[in-house]
Amino acid sequence: MKEILLSPNQSKKLAELYQTMEEQYGAVAAKIGMTCAGCPDNCCDSYFLHYTYAEWAYLWEGLRTLDPALLALIIDRSQDYQAESRHLLNHGERPQLMCPLNEEGRCALYSHRLMICRLHGIPAAMTRPDGKSLLFPGCFRCQEQVRAKYEVEDDAPRMDRTGLLARVAALESELLGGRRHLYPKVKRTIAEMIAGGPPRIDKPFCER
Repeated sequence: MKEILLSPNQSKKLAELYQTMEEQYGAVAAKIGMTCAGCPDNCCDSYFLHYTYAEWAYLWEGLRTLDPALLALIIDRSQDYQAESRHLLNHGERPQLMCPLNEEGRCALYSHRLMICRLHGIPAAMTRPDGKSLLFPGCFRCQEQVRAKYEVEDDAPRMDRTGLLARVAALESELLGGRRHLYPKVKRTIAEMIAGGPPRIDKPFCER
């Protein structure tokens, strides 16, 4: 099976998109007064799913820059995470397990962390292709800060994810040669992306 790889230009596009996300996130967080300093929670144990080959490939670009011993340790953690999360899901529980990339309280792959890791926390909104609007209140700490600062929650600023997600989708389509709909859908935790190795595919469904 052939590994799905980002071209240097595609990798650059995704890095620039992540930078834009951080800038927009920072602008909204500053208006609200949102800060993670002193928070009793740790977002790294949140059960996040990721949906693109582009981010999966970018994650592995970063993993390959790590010291081999640390990479081996992260792969072992990912396998343990995968087994434990499946056990919990099979028993109707939502996993709350530490991300295998967390190294002494900090992401070992911070510059290559994925989209939801960068966007989680602040109030956000997006409009789906079908026109339906979705609102996200932010993490519990942000919600507390919004309630303390604004009489009406809807008065708080929100980060509009619509354009950002459209750019991710466009990059995904470019990566898969405009045949994104013909490939198996991605729906994986970071641990599954690591434990399963880099993204690989033989042929689109229509060519099998």
